[in-house]
Amino acid sequence: MGGIVANDTVVLFTAKSVERILQEGGTSSWRLDRNHARQCAYAVCTRNSNADWVEGMEEHHSAFLIGKIREVVPCTPTPENNESPEKRYLIQFSEFARVKLANIWKGDRNPVKYTSLESLGVDPSSLQWEPMPESINEPKRKRQPSKSGKSRIQPLTMAEAKKGLALMFNVTPEAIEITIRG
Repeated sequence: MGGIVANDTVVLFTAKSVERILQEGGTSSWRLDRNHARQCAYAVCTRNSNADWVEGMEEHHSAFLIGKIREVVPCTPTPENNESPEKRYLIQFSEFARVKLANIWKGDRNPVKYTSLESLGVDPSSLQWEPMPESINEPKRKRQPSKSGKSRIQPLTMAEAKKGLALMFNVTPEAIEITIRG
């Protein structure tokens, strides 16, 4: 199993169900260092069964889901979290694997911990990865048919492009400069 990078994984202590995580496109409402989390390849969801709103039935402290991190983006406020979206993040997954690993969460004070899959005893090549279903959080882009009959993404305005790039790089839209050469 050697060769796995140190701190390639963020481990999260959550009360949310697998179904909700898949519906949201990943695990959400985390206070974390976005840049640190974006450098990780994996997110491991571990069960917090002591929350009064727990949604899953997995054993307390066990890992139940591992996701391949696609992106870490600001999340929108939820009933559990009415703070501004810039303070909490959604860790989006490109793929996920269901697991049953006892005692992965060691009772850390913070519900977010950085480690490696190797130190957790997990070989990612042994997991059965599934593609993420379409998320309720992903805006559906309007598509226009091209001359060949295939669909293509609709053109963006400069303001839309700047807003999207600002989210991607965690800066204000005013900090984005776009140069078009033609």
